[in-house]
Amino acid sequence: MPETTETPAAVPPLAVRAAAPPTLPEPDPAATGLTWRALTRDDVPVLAALVARIEAADAQPFRTSETEVGEGFDGAWKDPARDSRVGLDPDGVPRAWITIDAPPGDVRVIRVWVSGGVDPAWRGRGVGRAILAWATARARQKLAESGKDAPGRIAAFLEDHRADALALHAAAGYAPIRYFTDMRRDLSLPLPEPRPTDGVRIVPWSAELDDAVRLAHNEAFADHWGSEPRTAEHWQQGRAMFAPQWSHVALDEATGEVAGYTISGRYEHDWEIAGFTSGYTELLGVRRGWRGRGLAPALLTAAMASFRADGMQYAELDVDTENPSGAHGLYASLGYEVTHGAIMYTIEV
Repeated sequence: MPETTETPAAVPPLAVRAAAPPTLPEPDPAATGLTWRALTRDDVPVLAALVARIEAADAQPFRTSETEVGEGFDGAWKDPARDSRVGLDPDGVPRAWITIDAPPGDVRVIRVWVSGGVDPAWRGRGVGRAILAWATARARQKLAESGKDAPGRIAAFLEDHRADALALHAAAGYAPIRYFTDMRRDLSLPLPEPRPTDGVRIVPWSAELDDAVRLAHNEAFADHWGSEPRTAEHWQQGRAMFAPQWSHVALDEATGEVAGYTISGRYEHDWEIAGFTSGYTELLGVRRGWRGRGLAPALLTAAMASFRADGMQYAELDVDTENPSGAHGLYASLGYEVTHGAIMYTIEV
């Protein structure tokens, strides 16, 4: 739905009707033992160190680099002064953090993503409850501020082995709505034989094709649950780990249109934790008019061949377990196996 320019007095947009609190429940320094303020870009090094402590303690199967932490501040739509909090101990060391992010292109469901964590040494003191309460209330305000006439969703991705985090979100009113699995494929095994795709050729990703790929992605995922269009700025955000040499575009030979694509990432800082090197397929899509021609397996095979040519041991990706396109079955048929999972917890507004 388009953004509204006016809010009718009698029937405000759905997002506005979400009981947005007039004031925020700021975390209490007396109760938490921490002083609170908004995050700034200057906090990136110490925030990255806090995130690393949290991920190690929680046995996360990945690590977030300092560069990725810094990317969290990128984007003209972001407002860390209003949409983040960090808790500092008496020595000024960050011990807890929380942020919210509302992607600018959402039209069907207006989403606000919640991310955060508490230093393992400061757990059991109510800090997690305090920052999640603040973030949830701020997310409701954010939905109201959007002015978009659409349902709202406050959401968090949680690794499925994190029983403490799942319980914390459930107590705050969040509920599991969707399940995702990470999968990997051993690249020492023979790759599938590429099947001919009549009328379509697969070429390396290039900057000249990038915005056409974005538009193709918006179209290809228009019928996927939870997907929303990406603006040009949002598409460019968060690309520190983007691997153009492992990314591919399927072009219609007659029209030159983008028929499909695969976008890959290179997460070298995860390899020591994982115990192997890998290439990660971030996005794989085929536009509706070109489906049924074997383009998805052809693109994925091209990505795997690129990974292996660079000496990677595994190919990795993640998938929505309820994806109606049959993606899970496709990946399994190409040799991908489930390694772990994540759950999306939400408050539907």
